[in-house]
Amino acid sequence: MTGNGAGGSAPDAKAAVSSKILTIPNLLSFFRLALIPFFLGFIIAGQGGWALIVLVVSSVTDFLDGYLARRLGQISRLGQLLDPAADRLYIFAALIGLAFQGVIPWWLMGAIIGRDVMLLVLGIVLANHGYGPLPVHHLGKVATFCLFFALPLLMLGEAVPVVAAVSLPLGWAFALWGAFLYWWAGFIYIRETLRVIRIPVDAAAE
Repeated sequence: MTGNGAGGSAPDAKAAVSSKILTIPNLLSFFRLALIPFFLGFIIAGQGGWALIVLVVSSVTDFLDGYLARRLGQISRLGQLLDPAADRLYIFAALIGLAFQGVIPWWLMGAIIGRDVMLLVLGIVLANHGYGPLPVHHLGKVATFCLFFALPLLMLGEAVPVVAAVSLPLGWAFALWGAFLYWWAGFIYIRETLRVIRIPVDAAAE
């Protein structure tokens, strides 16, 4: 996922971040968010092929909003919030839909969503102590990549049985590895939060 204003060359990285709302990249991000209910509905209804089409359209839109934000100089604070939010919501929608269909167990869905709830709590703790969110750890990035790769593979295996023998095992491998790394990164965030707010880890564990 490219991000609304992420990446780019050195000159792009120095581009001003605006507070505008109605920009072309932001409109694309809103469109991407509007597709999420359709994405979830198709998965729950067992329409895996249509869900994959929506996911492809969303991915193309994600690339375009990031590209246009840099190209047109329309990087915005709102866009920087919308893009990761959309990524998370697509993951949640895929997890809920696949769990509803019995493709993945509910405990796996709960484990992944529970970790993000934990990060939300950590963010509140940091804010109460006057700190912003922690920098994204590379393990968290790898875990998110694994999940982005795993969920479409699982959906593909359900939608196209002829590739299920390959798609499903690969999807499960990436899903379990992603969930493990997700929580590994989560524990690192807990440790860093305790360090930042100056609460010794040993004392917090007592």
